[in-house]
Amino acid sequence: MVNATDFKNAMSSLTSAVNVVTTVGESGFHGFTASAVCSVTDTPPTLLVCMNKSSRSHTHFVENKVLTVNVLGAQHEKLSNAFASSKLNSDERFALGKWTELETGSPVLADALVSFDCEISDIQEVGTHTIFICPIVAIQKNQEDQALVYFNRAYHQVGQTQVEIA
Repeated sequence: MVNATDFKNAMSSLTSAVNVVTTVGESGFHGFTASAVCSVTDTPPTLLVCMNKSSRSHTHFVENKVLTVNVLGAQHEKLSNAFASSKLNSDERFALGKWTELETGSPVLADALVSFDCEISDIQEVGTHTIFICPIVAIQKNQEDQALVYFNRAYHQVGQTQVEIA
C-alpha cells in the first residue's frame, strides 16, 4: 500500500494548471485555488473539480451547485496564493481581482486565460476530497498566452509571449 506522503511527493512531479474556482449563493462569494481540475468529456462539455472536504468554503460549493473554473495566467501568482490562504476572508480575496459573471452568476476573473462557468450535476466523496462533476454552461476566453502552472511545489510560467517585429 502506498502511504500519503509518498503519494504527495510523487504527485509533485505532475505539472498542473493553477485555477481559482469560485461560487456564489445565499451565503455570498467563495473561492479556492485548485490544481485538481480536468476535462471529463466534450459531449456534453464537462469538467471534474476536486476539493478538500475540510476547506471552509466546501459547504458553500455543495449548497450552491454552481461554480466557475478560472484558469490563471502567469500574472496571477499573488491571486492564487490569496485564494489558497486560510488567513484571508472572501472579501479580501475577491478584492485582488476584477470580477464579472456569466450564466451561473459565479465570479469570473476578467483576465483569466479561460473561465468555465458550470453547474454541478454530481457530487462524489472519495477519502478527504469531494469530486464535483460539472457540465459547462458558458466559456470566456482571453488572449493571454502565458499560463501559471504548479510543478515540484513551486509556480512556473509556460507559454510564449508574442514579439512584434518592426
